[in-house]
Amino acid sequence: MKILDRYILTTYLKTFISVFSILVLIFVLQTIWLYIGELAGKDLDMVVIVKFIFYVTPKLMPLILPLTILLSSIMVFGSFAENYEFAAMKSTGISLQRAMSGLSIFIVALGFVTFIFANNIIPWAEYNFYNLRVNIKKSKPSMAIAKGQFNEIGTYNIKVEDKKGEGGKVFDDVTIHIKDAAQRTNAETIKSKSGELISEEESPTLSLILKDGNYYNDIQTRNLKEKQKQPFAKGTFERYTINIDLSQMDVDFDDKSTSNTYNMLSIGKLDYTLDSLAKTHMEDQKIFYKAIYQRSNINKSVTAKELIKKDEPLENEKITDSIFTGNVLDLYPLNEKIGIVRAALSNADGIRQYLITKVNTDKPKAIIYARHIISLHEKLALGFACVILFFVGAPLGALIRKGGIGLPLVIAIFIFLTYHFIGIFATNSAKSGGLNPVLAPWFSTLIMFPLSVYLTKRATQDKGLFEFGNIIDPIKGMLNIKSDDKLDYKFFATLKNEKLLDIVKNYNTLGYEEDSRFEAIQVLNSRGKTTEELSEEINIKSDFAVSQNIAKNFFSHAKFSIVLYWIGIILLVLFFVFRNNKLPSLASSSIQLSIILLVLYGIYYVKSIFNMVNLYKHINKKISSLQIMLLIIGLPLYMLTHLFLKSEIKQDLKQNCLDSLK
Repeated sequence: MKILDRYILTTYLKTFISVFSILVLIFVLQTIWLYIGELAGKDLDMVVIVKFIFYVTPKLMPLILPLTILLSSIMVFGSFAENYEFAAMKSTGISLQRAMSGLSIFIVALGFVTFIFANNIIPWAEYNFYNLRVNIKKSKPSMAIAKGQFNEIGTYNIKVEDKKGEGGKVFDDVTIHIKDAAQRTNAETIKSKSGELISEEESPTLSLILKDGNYYNDIQTRNLKEKQKQPFAKGTFERYTINIDLSQMDVDFDDKSTSNTYNMLSIGKLDYTLDSLAKTHMEDQKIFYKAIYQRSNINKSVTAKELIKKDEPLENEKITDSIFTGNVLDLYPLNEKIGIVRAALSNADGIRQYLITKVNTDKPKAIIYARHIISLHEKLALGFACVILFFVGAPLGALIRKGGIGLPLVIAIFIFLTYHFIGIFATNSAKSGGLNPVLAPWFSTLIMFPLSVYLTKRATQDKGLFEFGNIIDPIKGMLNIKSDDKLDYKFFATLKNEKLLDIVKNYNTLGYEEDSRFEAIQVLNSRGKTTEELSEEINIKSDFAVSQNIAKNFFSHAKFSIVLYWIGIILLVLFFVFRNNKLPSLASSSIQLSIILLVLYGIYYVKSIFNMVNLYKHINKKISSLQIMLLIIGLPLYMLTHLFLKSEIKQDLKQNCLDSLK
């Protein structure tokens, strides 16, 4: 391994381990908060808590690992570009692909390890995590019933107004709704003044003793008039015992019940299960075809001659053969025609009802089959996703030329949320039958693949992230906004300070344009040379240093404003997504965070306006009507006005610098 490869790999691993550790901590804490209702008040020892964290952590790897790779890549390669390390590499003939080659081998190896992890460790963790949660739920049956709300346990829906006594096993004012056999309606209601749990911790049943109450039973009647009266039977009791099987409790908030064991299977077991499900489906189809054939009464059909009564002449046609091509009903008298039509309609209605029942029966089976396919391909797609996201993050970092936590974190979260939610929507569509289940786990990766190719190509050619000129220049012309310089001054970063100072002093004799003086000063400032220090070597007014500081504050506040704006808007969009998908807790958190961030955005937006006003006051220039209009529009639509305002400030600051040099 060459020194360069070792240096890049070491730098990347340091960032990778740091980011990975932080994300594991964040996601584990978030998961514990999600399941806090199952853990709180159980008097669980530390061993059980550690087991809970140990089993839940592997389940989070499909989220943590891709985000870690993406964020680490942007941070490391952005830092290389920001510190001109890539420029130094290119000056020695080392291209971006060569710089990424050693790290690419590590990422591919990590992809294989991720596949092995997803195929073996994650199913094992799913299985143990599910069973541990069930055992925690059984450790204190009284915790299954929260006061002040209905708690659904199997066919029982229990509400208690208050809990008291040791372990909260004594209840006041108990209301219980019991569903019917079809579990569609509440067929029985029980109300009692008090109740008590007598179950042991190891008992598989929840024994509830009710005292001093009544029960109400709905009476089912076929008489429509009686049914409209909603009759019921009422009974009174002094002591009534209910035994509830805890195995029927819906204790899995992530829908990982024993019927959804696809999350607990490796690829080999999933393949075997899929084969079994396919065979079962084929057998069901054969039974279905046979039932339809029997219901259609095709085997009971007869020839025309058998239908003709020899002592009754036909009205329309004389039959001379057993094959009849006319209307079969013409062979029967009117009264028999009516009977035949009624029988055919009844038969057709029966087949229709059977088909509807069959569709409703097959739909859950199709969903289970699709989930097994999705689970199989998710294990395969995870490793590829890690590789693809590396080739998105690494060139993106080189293009944005910014390291650290700030901007790379925002970009990484935005890209990852896009990747993640595309995957969620594709998976949900596949489960409902709207998308091929084989394609769904790969869909977000396939979306990211062209982006990785595009970004790698742009970074290799040392071009910008996007060709904004083709989009912005016409808009600038329409709005009478000054265009940026067409001359590329990026090579100034490779020049020495003495050469840059010479350009500032003698740009005419060296063949440069006047704007080159400003660009040279900008490079010198980036290298730690303040404007006050430069004023000792070049003839520049001290007022420009004040203008620079005001503009710096504007750019800082504007940058923070756009970050807060985007995160606030994204959370606002997520609020509607979570609300539509019936996730009220996530929706509530999203809208609260969105409001806070948008309020902060408004504060920093106002600060940036004050900076802008102070800058124009200092340089003795009036704010144009266009800029005022952009400021008004910018409050709700900052993503549209941010670039225009930033471009205007840069142009005016450049002109102020050139005026100070005269």
